[in-house]
Amino acid sequence: MSKKVAIITGCSSGFGLMSALELAQSGFQVVATMRDPNKSTELLTQAEKEHVKEHITVFPLDVTSKESIEGLMEYIKSLPSVDVLVNNAGFAVGGFCEELTIEDYQEQFDTNFFGVISVTKAVLPYMREQQSGRMINISSISGRIGFPGLSPYVSSKFALEGFSEALSFEVAPFGIDVVLVEPGSYETSIWSTGTKLRTDHSSREDSPYYFYLKAILKNLHKAKPKYGDPREVARLVASIASQKTKPALRYPVGKGVKTSIRLKHILPSNQMKSIVTKKLLGSKVGD
Repeated sequence: MSKKVAIITGCSSGFGLMSALELAQSGFQVVATMRDPNKSTELLTQAEKEHVKEHITVFPLDVTSKESIEGLMEYIKSLPSVDVLVNNAGFAVGGFCEELTIEDYQEQFDTNFFGVISVTKAVLPYMREQQSGRMINISSISGRIGFPGLSPYVSSKFALEGFSEALSFEVAPFGIDVVLVEPGSYETSIWSTGTKLRTDHSSREDSPYYFYLKAILKNLHKAKPKYGDPREVARLVASIASQKTKPALRYPVGKGVKTSIRLKHILPSNQMKSIVTKKLLGSKVGD
């Protein structure tokens, strides 16, 4: 009997790398995709240590490239099935709206949103034909709650949430599940590795956002020791992929994430804004 097949995007580091290992441990044959296969050393070294290397195949994939997506579609034809898709590839653009360009936002959406749609469209026909499959989209707490200085990233994740919810209705008649995993702050911090900071302007003292950037960076640095282990998210992904029962649509994960989401739904927006800005700046802004 053939192993179930899981395709994961963005496996060179972070949640993607860890999810590849966890799914391989859970009995899946994993197609670990990444833009540059030369960056697979860490994954394969760890896979060898965990005795799952033979269950992982590295495949080159740029989710923003039409030609690369077509290559994936051709490769899928050689697979016995496509049982799980983990849309993980992504990065964060950091900066303040006034000082960002439209191109910054477009670059963000090309990967985090349109990239997900492109890979989903490549895989969906195969899942529909086999009348089964599970799509797990890696969202973020930022897909539920806005955060200053990250509007491109937040917007892309809000879009991903809406797309995933609508898609879940469309594919349900074909036995396909759509799931959103919503991590909080983990060691794969979007403000370090995998982040493109557009803060040249705001890092200068003559920028109106200079005080805001300093406060955000100070707060993030202070919170870093409390970041969770990304393996926790990977274990959740593997658990969702393996479970026999129908999964929920959303899985918030991480310290304080569920509480923050509840507070957003309970508190008036102005009060929520005051809490966030007071935490960041030590005073209420915009009241």
